[in-house]
Amino acid sequence: MSVLETIRVKFGIVISVLIAVALLSFIIDPATLQSVSNTMSSKYNVGKIDGKSISYQDFQAEVDKLTTISEMNGSPVQGEEALAMVRQQAWKQFVDNYLFVPTAKAAGLNVGEEEMFQLMSGAMMSNVLMQVFQGNLTPELLIQLESEVAADETGRMRLFWDNLIDAVNKDQFYTKYQSLFAMSSLTNDLMVAEQIKDNNNTFDVEFVMVPYGFAKDTTIVVSDKEIKAYYEAHKENYKQIASRDIEYVVFEIVPSADDITAANNAVINAYDAFSTTENMKGYLLSNSDRAYDAHWYKEGELNSVSKEINDFVFGGNANVSGVIENGNTFQVVRVLESAMVPDSVYVKYVASSVEDVDSALAEATAEWIPQVPGFEALMTAAKGTKMSINGMTFQVLDTKNPVAKKRIAILEKTAVPSDATRSKFYAQANTLATKAAGKYDGFKAAVEEEGLYAHPYNKMPESANRLGSVEHTKEVTRWAFEAKAGEVSKIISIDNKYYVVAALKGVHKEGYTPVAEVSSRIQPILYQEKLAEKKAAEVAEKIAGMTELEAVAEALGTTVSSKEGVTFASFTSAGLDNKFIGAASVAEEGVVNGPVKGNTGVYVYKVTGRSEGAFFTEADAKTRDLQMNYSTLRMLLPVMMEAADVVDNTARFY
Repeated sequence: MSVLETIRVKFGIVISVLIAVALLSFIIDPATLQSVSNTMSSKYNVGKIDGKSISYQDFQAEVDKLTTISEMNGSPVQGEEALAMVRQQAWKQFVDNYLFVPTAKAAGLNVGEEEMFQLMSGAMMSNVLMQVFQGNLTPELLIQLESEVAADETGRMRLFWDNLIDAVNKDQFYTKYQSLFAMSSLTNDLMVAEQIKDNNNTFDVEFVMVPYGFAKDTTIVVSDKEIKAYYEAHKENYKQIASRDIEYVVFEIVPSADDITAANNAVINAYDAFSTTENMKGYLLSNSDRAYDAHWYKEGELNSVSKEINDFVFGGNANVSGVIENGNTFQVVRVLESAMVPDSVYVKYVASSVEDVDSALAEATAEWIPQVPGFEALMTAAKGTKMSINGMTFQVLDTKNPVAKKRIAILEKTAVPSDATRSKFYAQANTLATKAAGKYDGFKAAVEEEGLYAHPYNKMPESANRLGSVEHTKEVTRWAFEAKAGEVSKIISIDNKYYVVAALKGVHKEGYTPVAEVSSRIQPILYQEKLAEKKAAEVAEKIAGMTELEAVAEALGTTVSSKEGVTFASFTSAGLDNKFIGAASVAEEGVVNGPVKGNTGVYVYKVTGRSEGAFFTEADAKTRDLQMNYSTLRMLLPVMMEAADVVDNTARFY
């Protein structure tokens, strides 16, 4: 399987890149997916796309497939963040299969067999293949890869190959669909000329402004009926995803003073053996929290571990330090070797399994490589040396800039909570849970009685996996979405580092936020509208029949202001009310106009002149059109998803 080996050695994270191909055209974050969800799938489905339910089993199978492809490249998916990305990519695969590709086909688009042959053979090289193989792909390599797929009895190469074909196919659908929309958005020469003219128009204006002020006008009343009417007229602005309001108490399990003393004593007791052992790797494996590190360090690099350690290693003559205390961590450092070591070496390398290593090395391309874990021996090898490391044979040809470096070992112990300490924190959490007796009122009373602090988290979404600085809190979220309002959880353990007791205060269902919850946001809007109406009427009454701004200003007890070169977008408009600018931009020149109800006050104004500049060019017009096209393309998939009632419930399962 030489091609797969070539992929591993030469192309780095090739297969990992392949997994991400599904996101090349549109990157959809979880919040976007949540925002278009407005129905609930069944208990055992992770979601629904255009009426098609996705079972947990099918979704997990896709996740497993993408994980396997990553592992084929020697890049196992590790950590919650990496797993979350794979699950997001798996979800995108279902969106493409069930929604995007069928929609593209319904629009009359297709990717034919001959077209796929050309894309895969190199006659019309796919962008996907060029990205996956970082521009190093040739038709010959593809032919060899296909032959190895047929010869692979494990089926893993077939998995890779099929996924590659699928990615190329979908990318071509995206390319065609985007082109369809991009080419249909045509700006002809006349439209460009009109844009240039409109954006180069400026005007000079004199105006009088009566501010609304900050004092509350008690004569203005906004009724519940008016709030309700506004809510109904703007209901789409008040959509909400399902969420919960909770309060929670966190008991962080930290080491006690006795635990800290025990860690310090462990280092002191191991000091003599650490100072003399000849099998440092084995000794640290059995006695230290920090593993053996064969890295060659130059001065300053150890500051990332500890400045005190760096200063000892490069500032003195002793080989073994005293005990260094860093918070709850205790360390002893020993200098093992000192030498002049380069930062990189010039090498050739081939797989050790090839039949004629020397011939293969002679044909291999040399390159500079830095010091990396597991390959430290290359840094101190003499020129011409050949050595085998991790299944590869290397030949060192040259070195670059050797500097003084040292190899060290660190004996390290960090204080951890003992069983007795854990029992103490568990007892505190249990006291709260017991006194709460499963009821919110009991929870509040117990929090006050025990002198604790309950953190609030309002509108917590189902995807939440963090409470403040505490990560991996999915168990708390899952409990909150299964509980009823007013209930209190049992003790929830998180990462063996925290105990959490939570209370569910409120439930927000997916759909529209109830008017009662948004009335406090609507009331100021309606108040401002009524205030503007009242102020405008008062101004109109005071200036009735006036044709000069000076007279208007005198009647209103203010002065005339002026502004030159005003446009919609230029910075010369800074400080002016947008509503006022819009009205003045189309007003008759030389005539007193108003009153206009702005955002901050009422305006009476007169346009004193207009001119046409040349600061907005044809290039600016084309750039703006490109930006608008890009924004349109970015919205294609979200609009499809909203129209198809896409439901993403993956957060319930992971």
